[in-house]
Amino acid sequence: MTNSPTTTPTGSAPYRPSAAKRVQLWLADHFVVMSAVAVLLYLFLPVAYTFAFSFNDHGKTNIVWQGFTWEHWQDPCGVPGACESLVTSLQVGAISTLVATVLGTLMALAMVRYRFRGKAASNVLIFVPMATPEIVMGAALLTIFVQGFTNIGISLGFSTIVFAHIMFCLSFVVVTVKARIQSLDPRIEEAAQDLYAGPMETFWKVTFPLILPGILGAAMLAFSLSFDDFIITNFVSGNENTFPKFVYVASRRGIPAEANVIGFSMFVIAVLLVVGAQGVSSVRASRTKE
Repeated sequence: MTNSPTTTPTGSAPYRPSAAKRVQLWLADHFVVMSAVAVLLYLFLPVAYTFAFSFNDHGKTNIVWQGFTWEHWQDPCGVPGACESLVTSLQVGAISTLVATVLGTLMALAMVRYRFRGKAASNVLIFVPMATPEIVMGAALLTIFVQGFTNIGISLGFSTIVFAHIMFCLSFVVVTVKARIQSLDPRIEEAAQDLYAGPMETFWKVTFPLILPGILGAAMLAFSLSFDDFIITNFVSGNENTFPKFVYVASRRGIPAEANVIGFSMFVIAVLLVVGAQGVSSVRASRTKE
């Protein structure tokens, strides 16, 4: 004798949750996904606004939608100073990233692999530039540059921006690379030395390839911080104009659509670099498993 589809083996009716209970269960199952979608929408809403208003056929201000046009994408440098400030930001970012990445990697290696007097204090002091408010750091650097650099013939401008960016990017590079080094298994390097590899050969053939993803990640972080910085740059730049400064000045009378074109293009390039890096890492991981 088979049981009825509407009854349990004991003959009682199966449990059927109420509609309110089913809604609660569904929300509980999908809460994480819904929260993630809401956060992503919140984060990417300004990006969508930037993309949409890069096509706005605006007049004096690019605040109200006036109509669709391709004109701004065809000539992103149509606004005076837009591409010049972009080039300056790219140059500052490239130089400060290169110097901060090299120095930060060496500092991270020293702080993880070696013992020296003041190591504990150094670990604490590395976080000071990261925790200091940018407006305080900018004012302090301005005082240092005015009092110190002017005595040796260096005025506020491109060089002072580079010095300031190297300083605050250095801490982020050290922390990022240091975390990568601490995650390595020291037995791999010991195995290389057991196979008669010297210190330099062990570093370049074993250690460096293993920490390279951390170095590249730190470099990308440093470049994004340098390119994006406005507060510190505004204090120490003098008459030099970077892209964030250009956007700030232009915002007083309405950000031109050309600035939206450049900003969204930089966003797309950054996303492509991150996706490409993830793709390379996945390919390497799959080859390693094989």
